[in-house]
Amino acid sequence: MGGSIPMRMAAGLTKPRFSLSDSPMRLRRLFQHLRRLRGGEPRAADQDFARLSFAQEGEDLILEELFFGKADPGFYVDVGALHPHRYSNTYFFYRKGWRGINIDATPGSMEPFVLHRPRDINLQQAIALRRQPLAFYLFNDPALNSFSKEISEARQSAHPQYRIVGTVEMETLPLKEVLDRHLPPGQKIDFLTIDAEGLDLDVLRSNDWDRYAPDIVLTESLDCRSASALLGSELHRLLDGLGYDFAAKTLRTAFYRRRRA
Repeated sequence: MGGSIPMRMAAGLTKPRFSLSDSPMRLRRLFQHLRRLRGGEPRAADQDFARLSFAQEGEDLILEELFFGKADPGFYVDVGALHPHRYSNTYFFYRKGWRGINIDATPGSMEPFVLHRPRDINLQQAIALRRQPLAFYLFNDPALNSFSKEISEARQSAHPQYRIVGTVEMETLPLKEVLDRHLPPGQKIDFLTIDAEGLDLDVLRSNDWDRYAPDIVLTESLDCRSASALLGSELHRLLDGLGYDFAAKTLRTAFYRRRRA
């Protein structure tokens, strides 16, 4: 096929022509315009009402609501940070002037953090209940990397597009030891976010809650997809006993707010 193809853009508009020999950039712009006309992309006016999120399920927007009225930039700790932008619960806040500590066990994961998040403290470190060597299961999608053999093998069986590509033994540290070493003196933690792919409870238990008690804790809760299931869970009992009230829930993440005396 060749030559020019007439194409109606919209009723009442002229009928521009394009050729298959046109530049890729011009063709891309043309097709983007067509998608907008068909409702596939937001128009400029629609974007006035959009809210930008970098998190997997909008967790950063829920946090924004929980911190409504906070004027000064805060401080976060992100355990299982993985990537400076993708599925990030903290990048939204980094862009607003916040800073914090990013922690992930994945080999090489901190290189893009050093490049894109220079205000942050970026640590390649595995977190668990105590110091111990643990096997870390590496997937072809690093977002699924886990210390849990059971979870890793179940994911691989249920989703053939994801596969374990290797394991590496890592020495873990409790969260309290990492904060002892790296939290700036006198620094208050506004929120702690945990995505430890199977070790979330261990990470919570490894903290010193008398010394390091964030205002908000959000943690993955894959076994509790509903609020009712969450409220009967070990996770809820732990955080309730530590002085936190249930605040919000997405499909995968539970939010807790520190109870005020």
